[in-house]
Amino acid sequence: IICFLQGEMNKLTKISFIYILIIIFLLSLLSAFIFGVKVGHFRESPAFDVVYNLYNYATKFRSNIYKTFNKKKIQIIREKKTELIEKKSIINNDSLMTSGNLSIYFSGAVPKDIIIAASVSLLEDAQVSDSDLFIAVTSEETTNIMVAALSKQLGCKKTIARISTLEFLKHNENVNFNSLGVDELISPEALAAEEIMQLLDQSAFSNSYEFEKGELTLIGTDLGDGALFVGKTVKQSANIFPDIHFMPIALRRKGTQNTMIPRGDTFFEAGDTAFFITLKQGVQELYKLTGKEKKSIKNVMILGGGKIGRGTADALCDQKFNVTLVEQVKNKAYDIAESQPKALVIHGDGRSVELLNEESIDEMDAFIAVTENSETNIMSCLMANSKNVSKTIALVENMDYFSLSQSIGIDTLINKKLLTANTIFRYIRRGEVVDMTTLNTLNAEILEFIVKSDSKVTGHMIKDLDFPRTATIGGVIKDGIGKIVLGDYIIESGDRVLVCCLPRSIKKVESLFL
Repeated sequence: IICFLQGEMNKLTKISFIYILIIIFLLSLLSAFIFGVKVGHFRESPAFDVVYNLYNYATKFRSNIYKTFNKKKIQIIREKKTELIEKKSIINNDSLMTSGNLSIYFSGAVPKDIIIAASVSLLEDAQVSDSDLFIAVTSEETTNIMVAALSKQLGCKKTIARISTLEFLKHNENVNFNSLGVDELISPEALAAEEIMQLLDQSAFSNSYEFEKGELTLIGTDLGDGALFVGKTVKQSANIFPDIHFMPIALRRKGTQNTMIPRGDTFFEAGDTAFFITLKQGVQELYKLTGKEKKSIKNVMILGGGKIGRGTADALCDQKFNVTLVEQVKNKAYDIAESQPKALVIHGDGRSVELLNEESIDEMDAFIAVTENSETNIMSCLMANSKNVSKTIALVENMDYFSLSQSIGIDTLINKKLLTANTIFRYIRRGEVVDMTTLNTLNAEILEFIVKSDSKVTGHMIKDLDFPRTATIGGVIKDGIGKIVLGDYIIESGDRVLVCCLPRSIKKVESLFL
């Protein structure tokens, strides 16, 4: 470079040197774009500063074109108004090299007529005919239903559409959406309302999830000083009740973010967040063991008259609960009052302590905050908790709040995005995984497998399996009946096995069952 700058090179050498610099520069850009090589880490010269800036641009552009999820081929279609007007679509051919890919349809804030006019060509360009699953999750339910139907007609094997109108779910039996090309309808609001109802049924616990209509139930709770098995190992705790109706599957120590899979010699400590798989009769045993008391819930106050609040109020009124709903928007409050005469609807600001006191919040058994503002929901639940309300549930959008729920005094936080993701995720898994859920405050997953005749686990005792230590079998559903099983249980074809595992062991577990 010094010789070049001082002019001590002949013409041919200068040209060769310039070509070499150009090639190095292009290779740097190519590696930054394709392989994500962070050349900016070596920025000791102005030239590398230029490359680093171009790398940042390439990285952002690359991330907008495609994403990889769960090591599957995923085609993400993003629409922007300018691109549609120019009849351009961003499609990464690398993600379409193999069949059996997953297509996810996204759209921005563009007019429906533009989306409709361009969607068929976009779907064809994305080779949706080769997809095993197409998920439409835009904010426009009409767009989702239409594009899912088009994808089905173009040859996609299975389609899922997100909806916001709960009426579609109520009349799903009368209206055959399958004939339209939509295999599954998912409503985040309906899922949130169902989750709330289940949490109210298990009022003393912070998490609850049912498998096979309640044959096995996932229950999560914090262990207080009064829990009978605090200071005991899992094996010692099992001896308290001779008949085993529950199984501990995950544990997190107080003040830590690490999730552990409990073994026989694992000690329970006060402040632990523990998750159990239990039979129906095991729920009462867990109440006794954890020192919790199942309080009768009859009077419920709901803050927020949106779709979640409305759906929850309807379900509670149908089950003879006394429901008070507070809605700030006057017209919406009147609409709810007309459609649900069994509920007491209050027009007012739910953030007002004076208003809540006037409506006797201290006499409520449960307080549910489901407004569109996460902070309002959290603060109102804290206020309800200060009034000794037995059960508080808050809807939040920020996942970071989950780790704070117990420490700040709120019983349960729910997130409709997480609920929707859990529902969709079981379709992304391979066919033999029939259900799954992610534990809200723990880095662990519950997978439900249907055992095949050629699975590695078929015909073997659980204790003889090469099972990772970061995974455990919580229970088995055999012929429609839930069972809590130990090491001497022989797994047979057709069994539905519930496995709790940390993310790093999922691949190993799947290899045993799939």
